[in-house]
Amino acid sequence: MSPLPPAYGFDTPVDRHGTWCTQWDYVEDRFGVPDLLPFTISDMDFETAPEIMTALRRRLDHGVLGYSRWRQEDFLSAIVHWYATRHATAVDPGSIVYAPSVVYQVSQLLRLWSGPGDGVVTHTPMYDAFPRTVAAHGRQLRECPLDDWAELERLLALPDTAVLLLCSPHNPTGRVWSEDELHRMARLCARHGVAVISDEIHSDLAHAPHVHHPWAGLGVEGRWAVVTSASKSFNIPALTGSYGIIGDPASRDAYLRQLKEADGLSSPAVLSLVGHIAAYREGVPWLDALRAYLAGNLTMVADRLCGEFPQLDWEPPQAGYLAWIDLRPLGVDDDALQRELVEVEKVAIMPGAAYGSPGRVRLNVGCPQSKAEAGVEALVRALRRLTQPGRAADGRPDRARGGCPGTAEHPPTGRKRPV
Repeated sequence: MSPLPPAYGFDTPVDRHGTWCTQWDYVEDRFGVPDLLPFTISDMDFETAPEIMTALRRRLDHGVLGYSRWRQEDFLSAIVHWYATRHATAVDPGSIVYAPSVVYQVSQLLRLWSGPGDGVVTHTPMYDAFPRTVAAHGRQLRECPLDDWAELERLLALPDTAVLLLCSPHNPTGRVWSEDELHRMARLCARHGVAVISDEIHSDLAHAPHVHHPWAGLGVEGRWAVVTSASKSFNIPALTGSYGIIGDPASRDAYLRQLKEADGLSSPAVLSLVGHIAAYREGVPWLDALRAYLAGNLTMVADRLCGEFPQLDWEPPQAGYLAWIDLRPLGVDDDALQRELVEVEKVAIMPGAAYGSPGRVRLNVGCPQSKAEAGVEALVRALRRLTQPGRAADGRPDRARGGCPGTAEHPPTGRKRPV
């Protein structure tokens, strides 16, 4: 039997306060209340892989941070190696491009492959940056329910539909598309002359037995691009930096001309390059240990929710660390639930309406299990009060809510720190 992977300290809390952290330091911006225990933006509360930290320190110790190039052997070969060994996909290094972020790539490809007023199709619920980006470019967002193939074809067939904006694996649901489903999408897009932008930033977090299939490995022709980064799976978004794979040479040249000539982004963030290379060359043990830990957190959420509310029948997502929970069987009001969570439980959990799907929540469990437990317990208490009026969190008559466990007077352990 092979030895178990190292634990990497995933159970160890890291105090992120005072580090300009979006999730912790700026939770008030979205929820209107400071010092909430956050389960929000999709980054993780874990220390970055030691292999990456070692590489970053080595580069900083050199002492010179001048202009650099992304179009070089170390960076390109690391990506080619990762796709070959992790996704059984051959990638031509000449098809790889760089960008400061995945959303930047989406923006530039929308400019390249569509015009003002053109339609952009995406699945609902949707990553909340998609509608903002589409609207900012004057394109028309066309929403398709996740499994409605007839509606997908109808929208793709509209004469002014220009782009399918795909999220694979899907955010926020964690859906992993099968190879057959992706080929079906490719045929529909080819039939109707629609370009494909495939956001695959969650690709390395698929949970067995589900397998991510890169669009770059489908063998399809035409206008398509994979946009992705190691930032999500290796928790390095603050380094910035992403990369893409653009199949069509003319489109790739036009993209790079925009990147360098129009936007002046020819020199990348050098630490992003270092982080990607270290992740893809040395990060497999850390990533595998992380995926096992996240699976444990998600199983804990499923056991607790279904134990308390069997009618939810909730199962962990097929990829990622975002628990997308459909609460409609409980009939709770979204606004009332958010008031309970924010004002009473002092936690921040993303409402489904932020992704175009009311009646749901998105709970980020990319954190020590004790923090994840605090989040799901807060959610359970809030739901219990809303579905069993007059009952406190411990099941006793709620004569004085302020005295219940999990209130502002008695916060869950670690309300102001991860626990």
